Amino acid sequence: MSRSEALKVAEEAGVDLVEISPDASPPVAKVIDWGKFQYQKMKEQQRNRKSSKQSELKQMRFGLKIGSGDLEIKLRKIRGFLADGHKVRIQIFYRGREMAHKELGYDMIHRIIALLEDDAIVEQTPQMAGRNLSIVIRSK
Repeated sequence: MSRSEALKVAEEAGVDLVEISPDASPPVAKVIDWGKFQYQKMKEQQRNRKSSKQSELKQMRFGLKIGSGDLEIKLRKIRGFLADGHKVRIQIFYRGREMAHKELGYDMIHRIIALLEDDAIVEQTPQMAGRNLSIVIRSK
């Protein structure tokens, strides 16, 4: 069908002629109500946004002198966050003169990663920011 015929058909029907694929040979066009088409597309995007779950970034802070029992409780919380599909930022904070022994924080990060290796993947390598050493993990 020629362009002029298609425009005539669309005008008689009271709707619009929309070019779908201009690069095709011959170009593909559709006779549709443009306003209704846009409305349906917008509603579909809203449904998709509603159904897709947003992943939050949860945060868990550890001190260098944390006890083994406290460590286990925090790791259990982290496993729960990962099970819910969230990413987790693990943050080791240094107090006072602990900054002189930064390697202790890196050792603790590696110990935490080893304990969580069945449940998590490291997404961001250990990074120092002021008095905090942080890492981001996500579920496998």
